[in-house]
Amino acid sequence: MFRTLGGGDFVANQTKAAHPHAVTELCEEGGRLYANALRMGRVARADVESAPCLIEFALLHPDPDDADWLRPVSPSAALAERLYPIERDITERRRLSIQLADTFEPFMALSAKAAATDDSITVLEGGKRINAALNMATAQCRSEMLTIQPSDDRFSEQSLIQGLERDKPLIERGVRIRTLYQHTARYSPEKLAYVAQLANGKVEYRTIDEVVERLIICDETVAFIPARDDQQVALELRHPGLIRYLMRLFEFMWGRSVPLNAGAPYETARDGITDIQHSIAKLLVEGHVDEAIARRLGMNVRTCRAHIAKLATVLGSGSRAQLGYLIAQSGILDPDS
Repeated sequence: MFRTLGGGDFVANQTKAAHPHAVTELCEEGGRLYANALRMGRVARADVESAPCLIEFALLHPDPDDADWLRPVSPSAALAERLYPIERDITERRRLSIQLADTFEPFMALSAKAAATDDSITVLEGGKRINAALNMATAQCRSEMLTIQPSDDRFSEQSLIQGLERDKPLIERGVRIRTLYQHTARYSPEKLAYVAQLANGKVEYRTIDEVVERLIICDETVAFIPARDDQQVALELRHPGLIRYLMRLFEFMWGRSVPLNAGAPYETARDGITDIQHSIAKLLVEGHVDEAIARRLGMNVRTCRAHIAKLATVLGSGSRAQLGYLIAQSGILDPDS
């Protein structure tokens, strides 16, 4: 027959099917019987068959004087028995957490130090923040500032005043300034007036047919480049590798540029085609549209289209598609030409 010692085996076997709950969710019947057992000092074994969870959770134990009765385990003892493994687990986890914290503490310190100094790339949003960062960088500049300034229609009198306010203190400190414009800057009264107020032995201005995006480098330590066409987002770069690369790019273009006071480089025609038209022809063959060509050469679209029309006339082209073919056939893009 079934083992009856404590009724544990038989009752426990029923527990999982009849009372599949945790001790923290003691069933209503089990709670009632346990309370009665505490009040009365014991409870009949037959009554507990409806709540076998009481024995499974060790809330009742056999009465040593009468096998038909069960005595309650004191709540404090039952609670202590249930809490012990939990507290032991908490203690062990706390010990592990302390060990982990000790292990990673040196690396956390290194990370915090790196985070405090690692500003190699900073995103600047909005004209005010960009200008503030530029003003701070130029105020700290002590040796040389390199700039590439693409031509645009936004070079206003206000821009001239802001540029003078920023650059004059540099010149007074003896900082060398080298600036690259596109050739079209030679025909901008505003830029010529700006150059006339600053040009001296420490300040040099040159022009080239095409430039890359706007670029400012101060003392080989910080550079600024645009991140969006509307000039409202810029990147402040302080990574030595990036600065070195941008300086080499600047020097490459500087070596192929023409001093601003050397006269207009594309007024001299070659076989009826000026240098600016030669630059346009190269970009046309590469597949650029009028707006892109105008932007890269620093002129407005209307002026660009006027040059394209003159180029078409010289080559005898009747259409845009034919113009590209005639440019390629004419040989004007050959290196020897």
